[in-house]
Amino acid sequence: MQKRKLGKSGQEVSAIGLGCMGMSFAFGPPPPQSEMIALIRKAVDRGVSFFDTAEVYGPFINEALVGEALKPVRAKVVIATKFGFDIPTGGIRPASGMPQLNSRPAHIKEVAEASLKRLQTDVIDLFYQHRVDPAVPIEDVAGAVKDLIKEGKVRHFGLSEAGAGTIRKAHAVQPVTALQSEYSLWWRRPEQSEMKVLEELGIGFVPFSPLGRGFLTGKIDETTTFAAGDFRAVLPRFAAEARKANQAVVDLLKSIGGKKGATPAQIALAWILAQKPWIVPIPGTTKLSRLDENNGAAAITLTPIDLKEIDDAVAKIPVEGDRYPEAMEKMTNV
Repeated sequence: MQKRKLGKSGQEVSAIGLGCMGMSFAFGPPPPQSEMIALIRKAVDRGVSFFDTAEVYGPFINEALVGEALKPVRAKVVIATKFGFDIPTGGIRPASGMPQLNSRPAHIKEVAEASLKRLQTDVIDLFYQHRVDPAVPIEDVAGAVKDLIKEGKVRHFGLSEAGAGTIRKAHAVQPVTALQSEYSLWWRRPEQSEMKVLEELGIGFVPFSPLGRGFLTGKIDETTTFAAGDFRAVLPRFAAEARKANQAVVDLLKSIGGKKGATPAQIALAWILAQKPWIVPIPGTTKLSRLDENNGAAAITLTPIDLKEIDDAVAKIPVEGDRYPEAMEKMTNV
């Protein structure tokens, strides 16, 4: 597995990381924990060194899973987790499905202590603010993480789904190592402003959902039915009519893949890797075959001609459907 550095921070990770959220929730009934622990350890054996989790995934159980899996190889890996929500005692999600935002400094420090225990480690490599909290100045958030870094409990500060202005304000207080936001061939909004700021300030970029929550793999079409508990069932972009319209994007990836001897998923990931050397996507999976398929994208080279062909073709395909329901999108667009 090739390595990359997250901006100017010097933090080196595998060129493709592993998003662990789906191992515990969000995409239907999760597989047995023992199988996911084994999968994470096999990922390490294959050279993956960057693992992403969060307290809200489950909640709490995903951090515990990642911590258990990586404990024997802790020195070889980089673990990223997140704070920023007010999760009720007992970890029960509210009826709305999304807990309230909470990035008060005191709460950030409480979350860090709890995450360290669940992850079975003495330091969090990368600590992201999961969503911008409009009730708390970002300077205060950055200051709280700066304190944790001084205490040796956190190594690097990150932001998730933050805009350019927020990134600048936070970076002025505590250097931001990475921005994690959704980015793929069917969600390119970060190109409008955030990626320019990241390059200017030397901040790495960690795209989540780089395979469009599975759609860009070519394994989902208008006839697909989602299991109980799979949150894609409520996403406008995954409505049957939207899936039918968006099939053109997958058809394009299949066409390019046919020329390269690659799958649609591999072309989608290779396209992301070709954008900038400081970008590290974190596709998620619960299957070893998909893990190997995703990792194989790091060995695929897309030429400038290939990239132009993809960009020109995608520009002519209007993607149908919002990525989130309105309430969730408003939280993202703070």
